[in-house]
Order: sequence, then C-alpha cells, then structure tokens
Amino acid sequence: MTALYRLWGVEYCCGNNHAEGRRGPRDAPLAAHAAAKKYFADTLAGLAASRKAFAMSYLALDIRLARQDDAADVAQVYIDSWHDTYPGVLPGALLRAMTPKGQTARWLAAIRAQARERTSARERVLVADSRHGIVGMTSFGPARDSSLGFDGEVYTLYVDPAYFGMGVGRALLKGAFGSLSQDGMSACVIWAHAKNHARFFYEAMGGRLVAERSARLMGEICPEAAFGWKTLAVRESTGASDSARG
Repeated sequence: MTALYRLWGVEYCCGNNHAEGRRGPRDAPLAAHAAAKKYFADTLAGLAASRKAFAMSYLALDIRLARQDDAADVAQVYIDSWHDTYPGVLPGALLRAMTPKGQTARWLAAIRAQARERTSARERVLVADSRHGIVGMTSFGPARDSSLGFDGEVYTLYVDPAYFGMGVGRALLKGAFGSLSQDGMSACVIWAHAKNHARFFYEAMGGRLVAERSARLMGEICPEAAFGWKTLAVRESTGASDSARG
C-alpha cells in the first residue's frame, strides 16, 4: 500500500510505487530542501519589496536641488555616512577631522555656486527630503576624467544610515541621472572605495566595473573602483533589497 504526504506543496510517496511518477522517500529530503529554499527566497523577496514600498510611502521622498539652508543637514548626512562606512578602512585621523563646521562650509560653497550658475554649474547637489528631514544627498556633474568614455560623473552619494534599504539611494541616483541627461550628458561613472559596500548597490543599479586605481589618502594607499552606466538608466528593481545602502 502506498502512503502519500505533502511537504511545502510537494507530494511524496512512502511506498515503492514509482510507476505513478510520484517521488519516493529517498527523494523527499532533497526535494523538500529545494522547495523550502525557493519558498523562503520568494517570501523574503516579497517582504523586501513590500517593506521598500511602505518605506517610500512613509518617507514621502522629494528629490530636489539643495538650498543654502540645507548645507548643515547635507554635511551631517555626509559625516554620518563616512563614520558608518569607513572605520578600519580609512585613517581614523581623517574621520576625526570631519567636523560639522568644516563640512557645512564645503557644501554651502557648492550649493551657492549651483545657485549662481543654474545653467552651467560644474557641480550640482540634490537632496532626498522627507517628512523626517534630509535623509540623503548626492553631487554630480561632468566627468573629471573623460578617458573612460563617460561624460557624466556622480561624485558623491550618501544616505543617512538610519534609512538604509528604503529606496533613498535608488531615488537619488535616478534624480542625478535625470539631471545629467537634462544637461546633455549620456553616460555616467562613479568612483568608490574598493572596500565600500556601496559597490554592491551600484552593481544592483546596473553599474558595471570599468576601472580600478589606487590613490593616496593621508599617506595611505586607497584602492578605488569605477562603475559605469553607458546609458543614464537605473536597473529596475527585482523585488529583492537593492542593498543595505539603497
């Protein structure tokens, strides 16, 4: 007599009747494992997509040009992101030297230049504004090194660590690409520290590794990787989380 049971939606046979095309007891563990793995992968992908959709609605993001009164918030996002990402990667002295006063002055100068030269600014700054304040920033403009074949470049893109994985990075990158396109550019490159986990985010967004180099930062070797987009388009989400940074 043949006994049947189901596990994760798969029917198994506990007897020796294989003529009916049912799986036997020896097949059950492997098939059950595969079915369970797929079930959990699909479930996690669905949860990630739902979480991101909820987060975007909850944040009510507005990607816009930075204003002068945003400078202190932009500086804080920048500092917090560096302190979250680079301990043990970049020299501690460099991280300690990043002060709110110094960074606010830096970003205020960039924003003022942007306001003066609306049609020809070398660098533009966008912010991700939300009902909770500024939660991300990006700066971009013409490529600083055109030898790689990209006319545009995203210089910086940082998200408040408290808002990782909520779609802020994706929204900022799409905003930067849109602005670069309006300025007549057709491709983009981003240089990132080779040990920065943001590289996985850039790959998830469709960027391809196109170059590597080494620079010196406070006397230490700093390996960098370039990710390029031949067209100014962000890869559509697969439903899974794009990255902890995105």
